Amino acid sequence: MKKNKADIFTIFPDLQTERLDLIEIKQNHLADLFKLFGDDSVTKFYNIETLTEEKEAQKLVDWFNTRFKDKLGIRWGIVLKGKNEIIGTIGFNNFTKGHRANIGYDLQKDYWNNGYITESLTAVLKYGFEELEINRIEAECMPGNIFSERALKRLGFLKEGLLRDWMLWNGKHYDMIMYSLIKKEFVLRKATKS
Repeated sequence: MKKNKADIFTIFPDLQTERLDLIEIKQNHLADLFKLFGDDSVTKFYNIETLTEEKEAQKLVDWFNTRFKDKLGIRWGIVLKGKNEIIGTIGFNNFTKGHRANIGYDLQKDYWNNGYITESLTAVLKYGFEELEINRIEAECMPGNIFSERALKRLGFLKEGLLRDWMLWNGKHYDMIMYSLIKKEFVLRKATKS
């Protein structure tokens, strides 16, 4: 029997991949989030100011938890199997059941170029299409964020174009590149790999 949206948001859904656990971000992860978002190389292409103190990570924990509680979004902490430290985050900033969602992700610089984003994205896309019944998943990238673009292309996202002055952040407008993946494309791609 298919779960309804309310059931999905009763208990936080941990996900597992071959090398990673995707877990709920909790109060005890403040230091991990500070390490992640206190790095300029991580926040360079992100609409978040680089954190300067661990206590600033509280806003992120609160935002992630509120989005889940209000059934508007879901964000996982990325953890290496057998470890406790969150090395990144991934999830849907917002979604509409049966329609579309916006996905975001980040990873500590020490873990770049190991396939962790691709691996965690695969699990989260599957969850979004199958459990949240999303039809279209969008990802916005700032021009120059080549690592993010490579990960999206690797998973079959199509580049739709440049959205001029799309994002307003800190009083400044930024161009964004829009990528999308449609459920039928994901299902077809999965079937051809089997």
